Amino acid sequence: MSCSLLEFCRLQELKTVRDYLFHSHKTEPNEEKNQTDNELSWDTSDWESAWDSGEYNEGKATSATVVEEDTRGQSGPWLQDCAVSLSPCSDLLVVAREQKAVFLSAKWHTDDSGREEMTLDVSWTGILSTEEGECVNSCICIPLASQKRSSTGRPDWTCVVVGFSSGYVRFYTESGVLLLAQLLHEDPVLRLKCRTYEIPRHPGVTEQHEELSILYPAALVTIDGFSLFQSLRACRNQVARAAAAGSDTIQPPPLAYKKWGLQDMDTIVDHSSVGVMTLCVFDQMKNASILGGFNASVKGSPPAMSQYITVGGGPYTGFYYAVEGSSQPLLSHVALAVASKLTSALFSVASGWLGWNKNKNEEEVAQKQKPKVEPATPLGIRFGLPDSRRHGESICLSPCNTLAGVTDDFGRVTLLDLARGIAIRMWKGYRDAQLAWLQVPEERSNWQSSVSAFHPSRHALFLVIYAPRRGILEVWAMQQGPRVGAFTVGKHCRLLYAGYRLMGVNSVTSQGWQLHTQQVCLLDPITGALRTVNIPFHLALSDKKSERAKDMHLLKRLTAMLKSREVSPDMFENEGKSVLLDIRHPSIKKQALESLLSHKNAPISCLISITSTLYDDLKQEDSNEVDTTLLQLCCSQLKLLQVYTDIQQLHSGADIESCSENDSLKDIEVELCRVAPTLQRYAQLTSRPSVSFAQDSHDSPLPAHIFLAQMEWEEHGALKVTRRSETEWNQLGNFLFWGCLCGKSPIQKVCDTLQQAGICPQQLLCLLLSLWLQREKAVLQKTDEAVKNLHTLLITLSNMKGAVEESWDPQSISPWWQQVRSMCIQSHNAAAALLASFVAHRAAKVSITSRADSQLQSEWEAVSLELEQWVVCVRQLEDVLVLQTLLLVAPPQGAAGTPVAQCSIKSLLEGGTGGIADSVSKWVFRHNLDPERLKAVLQKSEDKEADGKLKDEELQGELLVALCQRFPHSLSPDLLFAHCCWEYVVQWNKGPEEGRYLCWAVEHLKLVSSPHIQLGICTMMWSTFIVKRFSAAAFLMEKVGKAPKDRLCRRDVGMGDKAMTSFLGCCVQLLQILMEVTEVLHKNRCPLSFISYYADSAVEEVPAPELSVEEVWCGAEGPASIAELALEQRGVHYPLVQHHCLLGSLLHAAMTFNLKVKPLSLFDNKGKNAFFRDLTSIQLMPSGDIDPGLVSLRQEFLLRALTSWVQAIDDTSTLPSDSGSLILASSDPKADWWPSLCLELGSLLQLNPDILRRHLVCELYNQGLDLQAEEVMLEVEDKDVLGSQLLVLTGQRLSYSLLHSQSQTQAAMELLARLPPTLCTWLKAMDPSELRCPLVPLVQTSRLVGRLIEILPENHAQYSLTLHLLEAVDALTTED
Repeated sequence: MSCSLLEFCRLQELKTVRDYLFHSHKTEPNEEKNQTDNELSWDTSDWESAWDSGEYNEGKATSATVVEEDTRGQSGPWLQDCAVSLSPCSDLLVVAREQKAVFLSAKWHTDDSGREEMTLDVSWTGILSTEEGECVNSCICIPLASQKRSSTGRPDWTCVVVGFSSGYVRFYTESGVLLLAQLLHEDPVLRLKCRTYEIPRHPGVTEQHEELSILYPAALVTIDGFSLFQSLRACRNQVARAAAAGSDTIQPPPLAYKKWGLQDMDTIVDHSSVGVMTLCVFDQMKNASILGGFNASVKGSPPAMSQYITVGGGPYTGFYYAVEGSSQPLLSHVALAVASKLTSALFSVASGWLGWNKNKNEEEVAQKQKPKVEPATPLGIRFGLPDSRRHGESICLSPCNTLAGVTDDFGRVTLLDLARGIAIRMWKGYRDAQLAWLQVPEERSNWQSSVSAFHPSRHALFLVIYAPRRGILEVWAMQQGPRVGAFTVGKHCRLLYAGYRLMGVNSVTSQGWQLHTQQVCLLDPITGALRTVNIPFHLALSDKKSERAKDMHLLKRLTAMLKSREVSPDMFENEGKSVLLDIRHPSIKKQALESLLSHKNAPISCLISITSTLYDDLKQEDSNEVDTTLLQLCCSQLKLLQVYTDIQQLHSGADIESCSENDSLKDIEVELCRVAPTLQRYAQLTSRPSVSFAQDSHDSPLPAHIFLAQMEWEEHGALKVTRRSETEWNQLGNFLFWGCLCGKSPIQKVCDTLQQAGICPQQLLCLLLSLWLQREKAVLQKTDEAVKNLHTLLITLSNMKGAVEESWDPQSISPWWQQVRSMCIQSHNAAAALLASFVAHRAAKVSITSRADSQLQSEWEAVSLELEQWVVCVRQLEDVLVLQTLLLVAPPQGAAGTPVAQCSIKSLLEGGTGGIADSVSKWVFRHNLDPERLKAVLQKSEDKEADGKLKDEELQGELLVALCQRFPHSLSPDLLFAHCCWEYVVQWNKGPEEGRYLCWAVEHLKLVSSPHIQLGICTMMWSTFIVKRFSAAAFLMEKVGKAPKDRLCRRDVGMGDKAMTSFLGCCVQLLQILMEVTEVLHKNRCPLSFISYYADSAVEEVPAPELSVEEVWCGAEGPASIAELALEQRGVHYPLVQHHCLLGSLLHAAMTFNLKVKPLSLFDNKGKNAFFRDLTSIQLMPSGDIDPGLVSLRQEFLLRALTSWVQAIDDTSTLPSDSGSLILASSDPKADWWPSLCLELGSLLQLNPDILRRHLVCELYNQGLDLQAEEVMLEVEDKDVLGSQLLVLTGQRLSYSLLHSQSQTQAAMELLARLPPTLCTWLKAMDPSELRCPLVPLVQTSRLVGRLIEILPENHAQYSLTLHLLEAVDALTTED
């Protein structure tokens, strides 16, 4: 598996080719002599060469002999002076020199042995030049794809493109017929290169367009491949028509090309067109900065650019970038070379004797009709590799368009990275070197062919360098790889590399394209042999030790096979054995074996066969050469596979052992009967349907690779089980013990097999318990049977050697049973852990009793210590089971969706003394349990009253009562209410729009009986969650001067306007509770007595509570509970709390009634500075006289609040409020406690309460609510002022009835005429529009006038007017 040179073709008439091309050399002495003798000599080379070519067939033997003699005499590299091009399909070879050219076409011959071989024979010779003095500079052969459906993607014919020193580019068929000629630039053509379509190997590779590039000394022309393909087809069709029928010419489509003027480079001798590329953002910014300076602007998306690389001098290598769209393609009219059948025939047959006349005529026509040459678009060099002394000679582009090889006159070969524009490698000692690239795909096996479309093969890149002066051909791996091959060849060979394939192929026609083309060919002019280079793919991976590279290649082939989905067991076994035996290096062989053993779908029989084969092969080798590690690996894996097979057979057998009854099982049955109701309820709650995947099913067999991956042999021969993941650990335990737990496998035989394998009992115990705890649902379905089998397994494992140490100190705890307790304590599966503790408790008791009986001395202390640990563990697990059962109760639909809490003994102990209450409080929140319902459930646990609720609520209440009975201290009412309060306020802080949460938090706080806990929780709630939003609401209202809209509330406070109204009401309640408990604890000030539902003022002074926990839960270590934190809080400053409560009430009123107010402006500077301070601090409070301006503002606000309340209670557009709803109770504008609140606020704000009462009476009468007004009137002190106000209101009512009512009666008009003039004038002066309810029954107005006579003294100025009003109202009433 190394590099090789393979001959695939041979040139039969190579000497004839040289004789024709170098015919002038043979006649050179005679020409020199004639020129000396006769000065009037002229150039006859054109017609002589044409004449000789016409008589070629006649003098074939003679010329061959002369050429052979000349070849022997001349050892110069004649082929290096010619332009040579080989078609990528290897079916056409063109050799041209000066004006002449020879076309050689492929033919198949059968040799003497019957083997077919391909040869290249001369198919056409002739003179290509048509203008005087022009010579051939470059030529290429481009195969054109067929358009027929039957041969899509196959070559149809080959076009020969020739570039001349005159600037002309001419296109010929394989038979030498000129198709078209183009003069795109007037300088000599230096080099022709082509790029064709290649199938992208990766999704991110940009498809490159086909093109033909023509290099001139200072210009570069690129012809679009699609345009060229169509033009060539049209010209060839026209030639066929002209040859057949002499039809008229048809103008083919014009050629689309771009012409660039290459600037900033002294000399250019070769080029490469890389194609369209797109820079990354960083490179785009870098180029913009270099070209445009610091302030250059960068486009949003990098532009697509065509990259051109040139070599020559000054600089040595130039990089040009033409942005797509910067130059529009030019259109050139195609000059047809054939006009009729006659001209074509004359040109092809009788070119010898008519050649001189035809050339003369064509020169005259060309002079007259010389085509127009378009100017070039200037293209500046982007950057280059400057080296003033070095001149580049050629450049060769790699197939992947990322690398290029450059030769120079210093004999160096430089490797360029085109993306970065740097030289990355250089070889020296290669003068006149010729370069080529070879791209080798990775070999594919037969089984890989089906997945080739989904997994594209890798490719390796090699650089081929031919050094003619040393006669050596070398192959180098890219980019920094070593030389992988070297061949000694002749010094006059020619390395042929096309770098392109078929033209006219696209992404559609290339589907299923299997065309074979030769990438690199070496032409030997001595033997005429064409040889290609064959390179294996794995040499790209090789280092100095190619054997290791071969092994790596085999390993990768094996890995690729393992990744395949469609591999039969036979193929898996055969391929695995073949690769393992072929690999030589032990480390790689070990990797291959591990890959096979870790395959998830490998049959166990195949693994045993493969491992045994490798083991036998290693045993046959010399003991000194065998790798001991690999041999031990094979031995250990064979043992493990045997253990796996034995366990599998035991589980599939029918030999079942019977369990014997004993006293321990009877004790366990008693325990099971005691907890059976709880277990049944727990099983019902956990047996709800859930989604699971088939691959996660417990019934699926354990794959062998998972079993092997978790087993590890130690040095002393023991087998260690490694825990990689929880899933695989449980799968292993399920494989080993589930059959035993179900009663389907012999327990003793399974345990004996595992003990003989060398697995320690502690790991077996861990596997068993992990399986038991993880498969809780299946265990609860068959509890009795599973418990009996678990008991037998525990006893069997504990009797194993090494399970319970013989030297165990009876005064200490057994490590064996402590392991069982530890797993039960950490488990979240409460029912399975409880059952395991029952079984382990009884098994430990039997084991300890038997050990005590076998010894002489008494060990009661050790026995009681071990069993006491089990008693505590069982009691804790029973508590956890009841708690977990409660937590599993599904919440009602629409409740807050939080995950179900998973609890264990460990989590509860780490949660601290409040961990249990915290879990229950989260359950209360999930179930949306209102405070009154929770209070009723807790009371039911004491007085056992029936409440007649729904079935679900009964289940919740029953479970909660049972839990509270098991945790009398941890779930005392005060602790539970405190944790519920904190949970609700935490949830409210997460979503402030849910104002109900904060209201319920306050309600839970009210239910706490201890004022110390109430005080602490109030303080923590205020400082942690409330004060920040409270201050934001106050500042926002102060800024806007009114109740803010929803958008502003959400922006500044984080909640909507309705939620903020509820929030402010809850703030007032919270501060009121804080004032209540402060008054109870300090006895120095009475709280406010308004808002009947805010808090109960009848709180008796109680001492600080003592918090305790249950005896079995005394080991709790963790954060302090909410109640403990509450008891650590300091007392608050009562006046400061009252100050905030006053502000909260004002804010609440402003939001409820949508009033305009700047709340902070209602206080002086001392009052403003005291706001939002720590409630435990002592601040300077307002005292003394208040500014009359503030008094006026405060009075105006409260009067508007009373007016809004009166309007709200008489508003029939809204439904009446639900008194049971906490949300409406804290923000309902119709609540009957608003007047009392305003009066209390007035007294605290140093206002005259009588003014507020009089205003309230007037507003009630104005609204038509006379009965409520009469109740408030009893509390008014200044009756005279109130009488005057009500007199005006009475006049407005009577004025509306007599003067402004639309339904005026005749009696009313007569009464108006009988009224005294003074009263009539006074009534007319009244404005009834000020009344909000003018349509008041006359009975109420009469009653109001009677009240006026009662409260107005007789000496009052308007007393007589009141009497007149009474007479008028009585008269109206009598008439009605």
